[in-house]
Amino acid sequence: MLKFLAAQPACTVAMEACASSHYWAREIARLGHEVRLIAPDYVKPFVKRQKNDAADAEAICEAVQRPTMRFVAAKSEEQQAAAIVFRARDLLVRQRTQTINAIRGHLAEFGMVAAQGPSHVAKLVSAIEDRDTDIPELARPILRLLVEQLRSLDERVARFDRELARRAREDAEAKRLMTIPGIGPITATALVALVPTAQAFKRGRDFAAWLGLTPLQRFTGGKQKLGETSRMGERTLRRLLIIGASAAVRWAMRKGSTADPWLARMLARKPPMLVIVALANKMPRIVWALMARGGTYRAPVAAK
Repeated sequence: MLKFLAAQPACTVAMEACASSHYWAREIARLGHEVRLIAPDYVKPFVKRQKNDAADAEAICEAVQRPTMRFVAAKSEEQQAAAIVFRARDLLVRQRTQTINAIRGHLAEFGMVAAQGPSHVAKLVSAIEDRDTDIPELARPILRLLVEQLRSLDERVARFDRELARRAREDAEAKRLMTIPGIGPITATALVALVPTAQAFKRGRDFAAWLGLTPLQRFTGGKQKLGETSRMGERTLRRLLIIGASAAVRWAMRKGSTADPWLARMLARKPPMLVIVALANKMPRIVWALMARGGTYRAPVAAK
């Protein structure tokens, strides 16, 4: 395909965004062509009846000519390489959760139950290693293998966490982002690695919408109704921001006060879960401001 495109005059090459599309975008761009990547969800409305290669190609050609079409920014090799650590860590965390659930489910069959959460697994592990517990000897060796698997996953996740902390210490932009309450080393390095560029968004709300943290809009007959968050964007960053917002809200509730007057007003009027989502919606706007304009986070001062 590259030989074919190399023989063509400079033109616009459009394709659906996928795992390998960023590689092809870089290679085709080196030949002098303008590459446009389109999210598959934006191409689907232009597919007529049957789905086949010809219909998909026609739909892509139609979509790329729309004046209001939104395109996916092509990632560099460095950006994709930096993102691997988060994908790999997510995989190990999922495997650790599966292993914990397996241990919990197997021991529940013998009447041994522990509270939910990774911090309570130690009780189940000690029951497996204690020969005085009522676990059949036929099952004990298999359960020990699961315990070994769990410990190995814990060690590997901790290794990823140390690598992310090292990257956060060495990256100036990640250091600035960590001044925002609720954003730690993992979230800061994820933002630096996974966000294409702050200039790709006109304002902070566009960045929040890209993450899927803005409410769904239902506008008809001149009446507007906002629904739940869209959850239509970058799921890794969205999850990390919600976790960070949850930590910030729970810390403020535990202390009984907060330096942020907006957060204090929200906690006084709204339930905690709603405040967490609202704060997760607000944090990307602050992140975009720091990434686009520089500087560090300054806590708001209550009006006197």
